[in-house]
Amino acid sequence: MNSKMLAPTPPMGWNSWNTFSENINEDLIRSTADAMADQGLLAAGYQYLIIDDCWSLKQRDEHGKLVPDPEKFPHGMKSAADYVHGKGLKFGIYSCCGTLTCAACPGSFEHEFSDAEQFAQWGVDYLKYDNCYKPSTLADPMLYRRMGAALKNCGRDIVFAACQWGTEDVWRWIRSAGAHTYRSTGDIQDSWASIEKIARSQLDKQCFQGPDCFNDMDMLVVGMYGRGTNPFISIGGCTDEEYQTHFVLWAIMGSPLIIGCDIRSMSDRTKTLLTNQDIIAINQDPECRSCYQLSTYTNPEAFILVKHLQNGDFALGFFNFSDTASNVQLNFWDMGLPSMSGQGLRFYDCLTHQDLGIQREYFTTAVESHGCKLYRCGMAKI
Repeated sequence: MNSKMLAPTPPMGWNSWNTFSENINEDLIRSTADAMADQGLLAAGYQYLIIDDCWSLKQRDEHGKLVPDPEKFPHGMKSAADYVHGKGLKFGIYSCCGTLTCAACPGSFEHEFSDAEQFAQWGVDYLKYDNCYKPSTLADPMLYRRMGAALKNCGRDIVFAACQWGTEDVWRWIRSAGAHTYRSTGDIQDSWASIEKIARSQLDKQCFQGPDCFNDMDMLVVGMYGRGTNPFISIGGCTDEEYQTHFVLWAIMGSPLIIGCDIRSMSDRTKTLLTNQDIIAINQDPECRSCYQLSTYTNPEAFILVKHLQNGDFALGFFNFSDTASNVQLNFWDMGLPSMSGQGLRFYDCLTHQDLGIQREYFTTAVESHGCKLYRCGMAKI
């Protein structure tokens, strides 16, 4: 077992649920692993390939063990994990704290320790642990503590991703349960309304996360464009501008970056956005500082997020949730940089990869409706 943190920065990877739902199989997992390695996603930092719900039969075997669906995974989960590992990736799987998973497959309730040992034997590196069909007499802290203890003692390093939905003030106790990430919202949908709702709901909860326990705002819908077999999620799609804002919000707010589109057929624009190293570097900054929000003076639907970075730089995200384009202004004194300090900020645009030079006292930029700008800024004497 590794004595170091398993999630020193937010995990990055791909999950099958958003696009494929129950329509998963061995061929999909292998071809997705190929695409992650061949199209530069692994090199960009996306290391986890995660199989979501519906991978098992509806019943355990006579020994109480989980059984991979032989039609979907004829060679079993150890074979799938070995293939994923052979591509340099890490392998993730799904279970639930209740008697059943959300799709009515066997859950891990009262099987936590034996399931954790089975996952370890298969070579699992990441467990997404959902919250359906739980006994009404048990509170979530107890259920997640049980699996946390089981994973810690299964003989293998497994990232514990608690998909808890943000109930029971999860942010106040989930770290003590052993989780490395915790879902703080209901399921995301492929729409701007869903992205905006989730982002707004988490702006005041930034202070609860940190290294080895990150606030998971749910999987990315970037690049889905309304496609997929899950009718709840695939409800129309977003514009490229909205997908960019979604990705930048999740990055600067420190959420895990778990891709949900079909990466085997993603567009060039989707690939360019998802592999933007300037954005990813902000999400993966080693200090993992939470960001704070500044309001603007001209538009109540626009705001700025400020995040301290390890080397003394700042990440500055300018967001416009209104339905029309707007100028968004940052006054440097609002982020602790007084005009008499003799310091300005050198702006680097993380979306266009351009150096905008040193700015003094304030900075104003035009932001499209549902759009954003993202800058990395270093202090500069003036």
